[in-house]
Amino acid sequence: MYAVGIDSGTQGTKALVVDFETGRVLGRGHAPHAMVEGLGPGASEQDPASWVGAMETALAAALKQARIDAKKVVSLGVSGQQHGFVSLDGKGRPIRPAKLWNDTSTILETEDLVAALGGRKKMIARLGIGLAVGFTASKILWLKRHEPRNFEKLATVLLPHNYLNFFLTGRARMEYGDASGTGLMDIRRLRWDEEAANAVDPGLAGKLPPLSHPREPVGFVKKSLAGRFGLDRVLVASGGGDNMMGAIGSGNVMSGICTLSLGTSGTIYSHFARPFVDPEGEIAAFCDSTGGWLPLLCTMNVTNTTEIVKSLFGLDNAKLERLARRAGPGAGGLLFLPFVDGERVPVLPFSSAVFFGLDRKTFDTAHIVRSVMEGTVLNLGYGFARMRELGLKPAEIRATGGGAKSRLWLQIVADIFGTPVVTLREQEAAAYGAALQSIWNWSLAKGEKADIAEITESRVVKDRLAARPDPRNAALYADLQGRFNSLWKNLTPEFEARRVKL
Repeated sequence: MYAVGIDSGTQGTKALVVDFETGRVLGRGHAPHAMVEGLGPGASEQDPASWVGAMETALAAALKQARIDAKKVVSLGVSGQQHGFVSLDGKGRPIRPAKLWNDTSTILETEDLVAALGGRKKMIARLGIGLAVGFTASKILWLKRHEPRNFEKLATVLLPHNYLNFFLTGRARMEYGDASGTGLMDIRRLRWDEEAANAVDPGLAGKLPPLSHPREPVGFVKKSLAGRFGLDRVLVASGGGDNMMGAIGSGNVMSGICTLSLGTSGTIYSHFARPFVDPEGEIAAFCDSTGGWLPLLCTMNVTNTTEIVKSLFGLDNAKLERLARRAGPGAGGLLFLPFVDGERVPVLPFSSAVFFGLDRKTFDTAHIVRSVMEGTVLNLGYGFARMRELGLKPAEIRATGGGAKSRLWLQIVADIFGTPVVTLREQEAAAYGAALQSIWNWSLAKGEKADIAEITESRVVKDRLAARPDPRNAALYADLQGRFNSLWKNLTPEFEARRVKL
């Protein structure tokens, strides 16, 4: 038997065909997504039809490469970019393009919703989570204000992965994980919050789909669609947001394990069996897609900074790492605030990057490269310390993303976080997690006593690349972390002044 995992992201869709028993990936497929062009400042949109087309293309390619009997595929799971807003009319058709997670045209709507719920701290006290600009609730209010005729047509609110599930099965559902990123859900009680929905519109609650536990599948692939791919009866799992699926795909379904993604942005998250709430709202208090909770830290600047440095000095990845090693731990005291694209945590959207400590010793390529690599991790280190204050007890970090291919970057993470770091054989954690969740859903539907932790433990395999904290660097990086935090806090008034100028 086989399972399929689909990951529908911002840039494209990936599909994996996975052996049901061993977890081995047998086939892969990929198809790109197109963005809607010519939008206003901050807007980011895609046509949901492009996701459907990309999913079909990627699935066909993965099945072809796998060379299997497609009728033996028994389950399918979908991972999707979080926070997007798919608006459906009464016939289940998209009313307009979907506003995506990185759409920042809804700043005013976000501020108004937070105010309507009594301010940020009261909102967190009520829902367990704050409202970030990218969350879904403000996008719905934007539609109501800016496109009232389209809002009048609105019958159902879905997120990207829910829409693909709807296309596959004809059923509109939401599971706890992805729903927790809407800003409309009480993450402690696992239900829609009527007051939050009413703050958007008195009729919104009736347009939100039923919530269900992630162990409950959505349904089965429609016969007409299954036949096109040679599939038979395929169960469609609940699915989830890309971070929730990435947690499953990295085996992050039990306490103590953290998943770290070192991509353009940086994320780190960990499973909790009880609700995790940050009263200050710096750590996003999501639910996961297994029935637990998934506190998540997200920073905006990781490999985007090293790509700039590589371009500036004409470096490839190997040269970048060699230069950084030459400078040594701490980069001679040179600090880099990596806020090239502003920053989410700490909350400094109008900040900019800063080099601090340039002198005759550090004003060279090697020290600059090293400080850039270390600065991205020190930035994550601020939020990671916050997670520890709120109860995280990390035993192991499982790294994914482009930065996880660098042995030096992994060592820097291990030293600054004081935690062992490992990599994984399967790097497409979101698509892989979707496949594993579908195995869990299928097994439960068959009446088997399936445990998601056992499913991941037997299938998620560690790779050879790893790093352990070097005790010789502990004091050095503890001092640098303190200086890093002090520097951005002291510069905050300057960053705020920059906001006025912009």
